[in-house]
Amino acid sequence: MRKSATLTLLLLFLFLPAYAQKRRTARSKPTGAARASEIGKSAVVVDEKLSTLRVSPSLFAESVHRIQRGRTVRIQDIKEADGVRFYKVTVPPKYFGWVQADAVFFSSRAEDETRLAKLVVASTGFEKIEIARQFLELYPKSAVRPGILLLYGDIIEEAALKLSKDANSRLKRSELAATGAPLHSYFLNFNMLDRYRKEGIIFLFDAKAKAFHYNGAAWSEIVQTFPKSAEAVEARRRLASLAEKMGTASAN
Repeated sequence: MRKSATLTLLLLFLFLPAYAQKRRTARSKPTGAARASEIGKSAVVVDEKLSTLRVSPSLFAESVHRIQRGRTVRIQDIKEADGVRFYKVTVPPKYFGWVQADAVFFSSRAEDETRLAKLVVASTGFEKIEIARQFLELYPKSAVRPGILLLYGDIIEEAALKLSKDANSRLKRSELAATGAPLHSYFLNFNMLDRYRKEGIIFLFDAKAKAFHYNGAAWSEIVQTFPKSAEAVEARRRLASLAEKMGTASAN
């Protein structure tokens, strides 16, 4: 599955430059029209590396708070300083201040759609899963949605392999046997699954192999919503492989 994820990455890298060329909007100092189109609008913070909320529009200003990924903010003003653009934002329920505009994404702006797709491809680890989910929520009609869905499913299945190893090394058979609780219940209560559940991700458990597997929701969406896409061919293969591992019939 790791090779599949790598292939998906390459396909996305090949596709995104052409996609960006078609839909790119030049980033420059905000014009009056640009200011009017942004001020008063809501947007979502995704890049936590840039999401420091400050008392004034400067990279050297005192920090108030770091805005978490997925938080919605409302734009109040725009200023340029220290070579970057800042948005004055309100962050319910109690914070307000200035945040670097690069941390923020508008669901209605094609430029941001392209920028976030590139961030999905470039990110790593669990952060990649979080950012991919934000893309899927912000841009449900994106032209690259099938590719992002395929990548999303692949990286979750890769995570399932690591989670399986961790669970098998940490859950001691002698301790499990002492309580009389079913073996599968220990695995499905494994604490390292918690942050995935918060993202709405469901893992299945193969009791015979003592292994987790992603339930394939992203792959199923590709097959159902984009049945004639190149990604649908790959998604069907993954669903068939999952069904074989779990000893069930694939519905797709």
